[in-house]
Amino acid sequence: MRRAVCPGSYDPVTNGHLDIIERASKLFDEVVVAVLINKSKKSLFSVEERLEMLREVTEPWPNVRIDAWHGLLVDYCRTNGIGAIVKGLRAVSDFDYELQMAQMNQQLSGVETMFMSTNPQYSFLASSLVKEVATYGGDVSDLVPAKIEQRLRERLAERA
Repeated sequence: MRRAVCPGSYDPVTNGHLDIIERASKLFDEVVVAVLINKSKKSLFSVEERLEMLREVTEPWPNVRIDAWHGLLVDYCRTNGIGAIVKGLRAVSDFDYELQMAQMNQQLSGVETMFMSTNPQYSFLASSLVKEVATYGGDVSDLVPAKIEQRLRERLAERA
């Protein structure tokens, strides 16, 4: 079985993330979307909320599974028998950082990284940007699924 992981914080999941996940699901028998837990980051949504949102929006792809992990991604891959990491690249700046990570992961474990170029319509898209625009009342309806936009607006209203 060809298995891959799409790691990220997904705070919140965007249409750009979903584009990469959907495309990866066509290439691999199983794709694990792994919410990587970083306690030093201040997240808008809890890990449990992000897992729940990801389960909702990835429902159309039966070979996509949602999970969470705290620690090295290569340890997650080793523990779960995953041979590939799938990462989306938006710009050259992403490549510089992700190439170093890919080389380190390969050196540590032999796990390969596959880079997918982001759909041009999402090349500017980042969760942090979505949160900032939504915080100031901007329209993010084309950037995240409707269910996610609703939860984002509710969370921001709670914090206001």
